[in-house]
Amino acid sequence: MADYVFTLASGQEIPVVITTRRGIRNITLRPKTGAKKEIHISKPWLVPTSAALRFLESKQKWIECVFERCPEKIKLKPGDVIDFLGRSIELRHNPALRSNSRVGDVLVVGGDINMFERRVRDFVKNEFLRELKLVIRGAPRDFWPARITLRDTTSRWGSCSSTGTMSFSWRLAFAPYDVMRYVVMHELAHKKHMNHSSEFWTQVSELYGPGVERAKRWLAKNGGELHRWF
Repeated sequence: MADYVFTLASGQEIPVVITTRRGIRNITLRPKTGAKKEIHISKPWLVPTSAALRFLESKQKWIECVFERCPEKIKLKPGDVIDFLGRSIELRHNPALRSNSRVGDVLVVGGDINMFERRVRDFVKNEFLRELKLVIRGAPRDFWPARITLRDTTSRWGSCSSTGTMSFSWRLAFAPYDVMRYVVMHELAHKKHMNHSSEFWTQVSELYGPGVERAKRWLAKNGGELHRWF
């Protein structure tokens, strides 16, 4: 149940859920742009709720952009074609199969039709994780993460903790391959520079090669479209 409501300029009211967590230092915002739109706020134990709400208000422009760019969800069905990781995959359904079966550029989804989208989503996530690991292995070993997790976030595409754990949005599977690779190299560079200094960006360019700014622009302009499915 929402604790508060955040009103967009359009008049739409977005429920706000505030969670107090031990062990964190900063307030974090996580807009949820799915069928059920919400804003989740995590705050440190000693930070009052009023401070968290003031922080939310200070991010009004960013919050507006997040929900404005949020595309209408497209419900996937047999016969659709989805593009991810540089490939076009046709979706089919065979209820007689117990699991998915992929042959070339055709994915046959088994089981109940009501589980169709979920099985496609799980397939995409698994394929993305496999490709992600290949991209990471292409970088020098001392940049490799200690651990990898996949998330479904709207406010960031990747993150790197001080312990070396890196998280990535699995929706990068729907981005152009070079854009996905840019985000990976961005996070790998944080192994050496836990900031966004000029030295950090030099490191990103060394890992990625030419085209960093082009990838950044594409993600800033088109990132919302990566949420059109599921």
